[in-house]
Amino acid sequence: MGPERQGGDSDWEDGRVSVGRSFLRDLESLWADVLKFAAIVEDTLDRSVHALCDGRIEEADEVKRQKRIVDRWEVQIERECVRVLALHQPVASDLRRVAAVLKINGDLHRLCDLARHIAKRVKKLSADPRSTPIPQTLEDLGLGALDQVHCSLDALARCDVALAQSVIAADQRIDREYRAVQKQLKREIATSPERVKNLLRLVNTARNLERIADHASKIAEAVVYLKQGEILRHRPAPATAPPASSV
Repeated sequence: MGPERQGGDSDWEDGRVSVGRSFLRDLESLWADVLKFAAIVEDTLDRSVHALCDGRIEEADEVKRQKRIVDRWEVQIERECVRVLALHQPVASDLRRVAAVLKINGDLHRLCDLARHIAKRVKKLSADPRSTPIPQTLEDLGLGALDQVHCSLDALARCDVALAQSVIAADQRIDREYRAVQKQLKREIATSPERVKNLLRLVNTARNLERIADHASKIAEAVVYLKQGEILRHRPAPATAPPASSV
């Protein structure tokens, strides 16, 4: 498991409205649980991506074994959020914090689902006699997506809006890398139809990696919402953004 992330109490208490020792204690416990869950998720994704890049089958096996642990954490945090809402009826910034935790909890669980999908395909690739080395562009996409997760979880632990915004901005670069990988793999499918099953596994893996980066960006958006109350979802793309590929 990766190192447990710690967030300062002052970050959690900024802009407090609701009052009460038990409420503050429950919020701090909820925050600590989210950071522990984030550490488990980060470790799972590390194992999955390195299983892909380095061919470590034992890491892929470990990712699959972590499913029950991850599911328990996700349910525990959701239940605690509901309990806090029902018991304390928070308002203003406190309500925003609980809402952000609920959203982040779902994204963390989805990240682990995607890590398991990748681990499953790593196992199938290793058992396929037609399997070829992982393309460097796919490795780069995997490491880039992993870096997005690391940065988004650091932003979460530190309540760092500037770092969160850098993760959001970098998502367009990941999208460009994903489209380049897809083009490369489609060309290989056209020229090597006998390897189509193997190549389709790589296509699906690339899609999972792009989605991992998307969820990292969503966690970063939740950090901005947590600190500033601004909902960034569905914003128009910047005017300087490159046009989407038609492929």
